[in-house]
Amino acid sequence: MSINKHEEDNRIVASSDFTERTMVATAPLRPMPASATALPIGAFATTLTTLSLSLMEWRGVTIVNVYVANFFFVAVFGLLISAQWELAAGNGLGYSVYSAFGLFYAGYAAILTPSFGIAAAYGDDLTQYNNALGFFMIIWSVFVFTFLIASLATNVVFILIFIFVELGFLFVAASYFAIADGHLTAAVGLKQTGGVFCFLAGLVGWYLTTQLLVKDSIVELPLGDTSKYFKKSRKQE
Repeated sequence: MSINKHEEDNRIVASSDFTERTMVATAPLRPMPASATALPIGAFATTLTTLSLSLMEWRGVTIVNVYVANFFFVAVFGLLISAQWELAAGNGLGYSVYSAFGLFYAGYAAILTPSFGIAAAYGDDLTQYNNALGFFMIIWSVFVFTFLIASLATNVVFILIFIFVELGFLFVAASYFAIADGHLTAAVGLKQTGGVFCFLAGLVGWYLTTQLLVKDSIVELPLGDTSKYFKKSRKQE
């Protein structure tokens, strides 16, 4: 009886060792999503920086239609495709942010594209058109504010991006309302101020893009981790 039990224990141990070795050997065969965060952040920074230059009226550029190419092909494709990687990796905040900004630029590009007929639908009623644009930007600023709240438990860089985008959207919305009310001089000042904040958001985005590209090969730039100040984040760690 004791011999049989000893042999049975050996068989169990051998079986366990074989199962463990098999799991280790086959684990690399399962494809895991790689981090694609640098691409959407770079797409965000590229699109917002170029747009902000026109908002600030640098070199006399005020018409933003040329950036439709950026909106559709850099922001929409770059952000929406990358968002799916974030979803696969379980990053809900990244998925929501990249998807939202990709869809924002898709909508904004549609407004600027004549073939959609959005601007033409208002005819000569520029007051209603600019009020509608103001509402468009205001509601998106509410969405951005929720991202700002969620980013508080991430790092200082993300927080700064959302603060600058939030302020930029609010000032641009105010400029549209000012145009609708006939305050053209004030509208220009408000739009340029919004452009400054969007430009700052773009610069911070470039910093983050650089950090993501060089952190594993050259140097890891500081981001200012804030998760340690939030109890729930500490529990997850």
